[in-house]
Amino acid sequence: MCSGSRRAALANHNRMTGSNEYKLNQGPEDSISAVKFSPSTAQFLLVSSWDCSVRLYDVVTNTMRMKYQHTAPVLDCAFYDPAHSWSGGLDAQLKTHDLNTDQDTIVGTHDAPIRCVEYCPEVNVMVTGSWDRSVRLWDPRTPCNAGTFTQPEKVYTLSVAGDRLIVGTAGRRVLVWDLRNMGYVQQRRESSLKYQTRCIRAFPNKQGYVLSSIEGRVAVEYLDPSQEVQKKKYAFKCHRLKEDGIEHVYPVNAISFHSVHNTFATGGSDGFVNIWDPFNKKRLCQFHRYPTSIASLAFNNDGTMLAIAASYMQEKGDISHPEDAIFIRQVTDAETKPK
Repeated sequence: MCSGSRRAALANHNRMTGSNEYKLNQGPEDSISAVKFSPSTAQFLLVSSWDCSVRLYDVVTNTMRMKYQHTAPVLDCAFYDPAHSWSGGLDAQLKTHDLNTDQDTIVGTHDAPIRCVEYCPEVNVMVTGSWDRSVRLWDPRTPCNAGTFTQPEKVYTLSVAGDRLIVGTAGRRVLVWDLRNMGYVQQRRESSLKYQTRCIRAFPNKQGYVLSSIEGRVAVEYLDPSQEVQKKKYAFKCHRLKEDGIEHVYPVNAISFHSVHNTFATGGSDGFVNIWDPFNKKRLCQFHRYPTSIASLAFNNDGTMLAIAASYMQEKGDISHPEDAIFIRQVTDAETKPK
């Protein structure tokens, strides 16, 4: 189905539901850890979950195409190419799955849970970050390990910017690595936010990154260390709600960039999704409140859809909570383009 007819089908679906948003059928049975769109098509979405599964959805027909299991909760997943997913989690095993043949391969392991899985197309390497205080690179062709690189603390988040890797660890540390030369750390930084780092995502234009913390704040940072460029960095408060005269401050769990406009969405434990224009330093829009915490966000490859994982993240312990769900929202230039 060409993208034009897919969009027409989607538009028709939305007319029938009277909405620009719908919930995916056959969602995970426990907390959702990550949602990731295919790099080449708006049709397919990978979802990893604490129910020990990775699921592949066709978001156009709203069907689950495939599901495969780990032996423990899965904390992250990523596409290598349209036919192969990679995933890791609490069992410390890195798996690749052939989405055409439904076959699993265990590529290797970390010494503790795998927290992050990303693909770097520029260097053709898979990158994993773990609570074992290491980043490991993997050659997806063989597939095999291509190096282990010690980090100062547990890895909480990482993002790829061209051939550079930005790693956020415990202790509010940020490290910038060159994936073509991992012999030394290119830059060692400290987060400009006072509280624990939750998410880092690189600008599609590769000039910098956005970092969020557990304390309702986001920092916009630049990679070029020159004073001139560093003057442009800033941080702002968000995902805070006044209720009964008291300000409640929520973690900012998720960030996703619009690949065309370099604007970005944030999702918080307040259940809100905001879209920000980092260049004019303003919020472009806020969607309605979702039933529970926003655990993960992903724009598709052309920025016409946003996958929103509304999933309780145990912030208040083991209490009853709304069911975990993934919403697919059609987004427009009016919501995502700098004004």
